[in-house]
Amino acid sequence: MDTKQIEYILKIAEENNITRAANKLYITQSALNQQLLKLEKELGTPLFHRSRTNWHLTEAGEIYVQNAKEVLRIKRDTYQRINDLAEGRYGHLSVGFTAGRGITMFTAAYTTFHQLYPNIIVEPREGVVRDLQKLLAQGDLDIGFLTLTDADRTGDVYETIYTEELFLAVPSVHPIAAASTPPPGERFATLDVRALRYEPFVLMDKRSTMRTMIDQIFAEGGFEPQILFETGNNHTILSMLQTNLCCGILTYYYVKDLPEGITCFHLPSRPTWEFTASYKRGRYLSDAARCFIDLMKAQWGDS
Repeated sequence: MDTKQIEYILKIAEENNITRAANKLYITQSALNQQLLKLEKELGTPLFHRSRTNWHLTEAGEIYVQNAKEVLRIKRDTYQRINDLAEGRYGHLSVGFTAGRGITMFTAAYTTFHQLYPNIIVEPREGVVRDLQKLLAQGDLDIGFLTLTDADRTGDVYETIYTEELFLAVPSVHPIAAASTPPPGERFATLDVRALRYEPFVLMDKRSTMRTMIDQIFAEGGFEPQILFETGNNHTILSMLQTNLCCGILTYYYVKDLPEGITCFHLPSRPTWEFTASYKRGRYLSDAARCFIDLMKAQWGDS
């Protein structure tokens, strides 16, 4: 099923520029333009409003791109179904994960997956949850491993791998760390966030699904935090805590093997969110994709 022309047009639409699109496709601009002109002649209408620096879709172009993406989705599903009939010997699997924990978790599962499906080409893609959700909805990603709350869920399928708690973190030299002796049977003591209302924080940025929960924690505490800066990576928060400059909020994934110099507390409300496997509702899930999800559950489901 040759869909090269479709892929060419989608790349122009993605880049909003024919020169950049040609570079990404590793073909000449002239060759790409000829493909576009040929299609526009066949359709009897232009697909793009052209300018030197910005190409954007016409109304006809919007219709073409919307349906072209559906054609590629059907092609992928068709090939995956046939590949499964052929016992999954060949194929392609795109897997999305978030920064930080994602690459570690992906690598651990991939080792076993490659032994089971040595000829499946896996394409890992890293991004924030909302960007990965868009790729899943568009059919550009087979499965995504996402951390989120119920409020962040879209109409796609979400399979919970594990639920984890959010913790309050302070430098171990902070005076309040002296109150970190946990009660019997507990690993951590509990601390009200209001005890740190005058302290600076480094927090996950507003693009993170975690930020919704963080804002709620401070809202329940009745104050707005003094934010030193925001980041898209939990490892940055860990590093800043170790410099004794700030406090932070971390998930259990980063707390379970806490580096030296950091003390953590439960929050009174014990807020939690979920680490999930997600895929587009109604889309065919290949045997290889199902296997990858099951490996992630086997590896991390008891965390």
